[in-house]
This record gives sequence, C-alpha cells and structure tokens, in this order.
Amino acid sequence: MRRILLFILTVVACVGMQAQSRRGISILGDSYSTFKGYVLPDSNYVWYPQEKAENNDVQDIRQLWWHQLIREHGYRLCQNNSFSGATICHTGYKGEDYSDRSYCTRLRYLGSPDIILVFGGTNDTWAKSPIGDYKYSDWSRHDLFKFRPAMAYLLANLQNRYPGTDIYVIINDILSENVTISMKTICDHYHVPYIQLHDIDKQWGHPSQKGMTQIAEQVAEAIRD
Repeated sequence: MRRILLFILTVVACVGMQAQSRRGISILGDSYSTFKGYVLPDSNYVWYPQEKAENNDVQDIRQLWWHQLIREHGYRLCQNNSFSGATICHTGYKGEDYSDRSYCTRLRYLGSPDIILVFGGTNDTWAKSPIGDYKYSDWSRHDLFKFRPAMAYLLANLQNRYPGTDIYVIINDILSENVTISMKTICDHYHVPYIQLHDIDKQWGHPSQKGMTQIAEQVAEAIRD
C-alpha cells in the first residue's frame, strides 16, 4: 500500500514539475488577441467572437492565434491582457485620451511570464495617432500621446519591469509605413526581436480562422529561431 501511495505521489510530483517547466507566455494585445471570457482584467473590451459568423468565422477560443501557439508548442498561458481598440500610445480614435487602455498603461499587468508577446500598432494606424519623434528617455506624460516615444517607453519599461523575460514584438501586415518603420527602428534600439507578419487572411480587418493559424505558425517559427 505504501509503495502504491509513493508511486502516486511521485507521478503527481513529476506532472507538477513538468507543468512548471513549460515556459509561460503573456500577451499584451488588442482586438486580434481578445475573446470573450479570456482576457484579464475581464473589463477589457473584446472583439471575438462576432455575433454573426459571416462577419468573422473565428467562433471558438481554440481558434485564437495565441491559443494555438500555446497548445501546439508546449507553452502555458500566464496572462492575456488584450483590449479591443487599444492603441500603444495614449491617443486613440478621434483624438480621444486612451491612457486608460493604452499599452503604456497595461504593461504593468502581465503576471510573471517567461515570454511576452506584444501585438499592437494596428489601432495606432487606424486611429491615425500622431507619430512624434524618436525619444528614448525622460518621457513626459505628454510624450506618451505620440506613437514613437510611447513605443520606446513601452519597450524600455517592459525590459525594466520583467528582467530575464524574452520579449517579442509582433508587427501586423497592414500597418502604415510610418508605424511599421518606427516599430522596427525602436525594436532595434532596444535589441528586442520583432516578428513581421505577412499575408494574413482577414475578415472585417481581423484575422479569420485561416489568418489565426497563419499568425500562430509565423510566431512559433520566430520564437523557435
């Protein structure tokens, strides 16, 4: 009996150690990474699933790019802090103050991950947020209402707040040239690898089932490399 009990405890301990050894991923994202019931905090706005499947065919959490990535490549989810419509900088649509949901604000709430995936810039492009100048230190609150200084602030603070964590920036394939070049330039400055997406299938400007799989595959390949 004691041997059986010892065997069971050993198996449980091994399973627990294996789960803990899996690298944890946190996502800092926008609508592309949202799904009802699967964002923290749960007050964040979500885009998926759409009420009408003809608007977008992503209707199940297992179809989300990050869910596929984690499930198929042996990672574990630490936290998904994604907010539909969020901009990296503090300037949102119609010039409104988005400091309550910007990436610069939400970067503090990602748990204790091994890997951080930053997937943004789409709404900065669509909202035509001011681009600003490159600035790599001494940011004022006013600076964060412009894209370039806000992007630099984001990466600098992610590195300072999560030392030892691998950070990747995912760059959408439909961003403006200014935003795309700015993201790559700032990533290079901080030695943060970026993942340039390409040929992502979309419906209503958002990844379809096919597009989600394409994102998962392209991100997985970049992380492996």
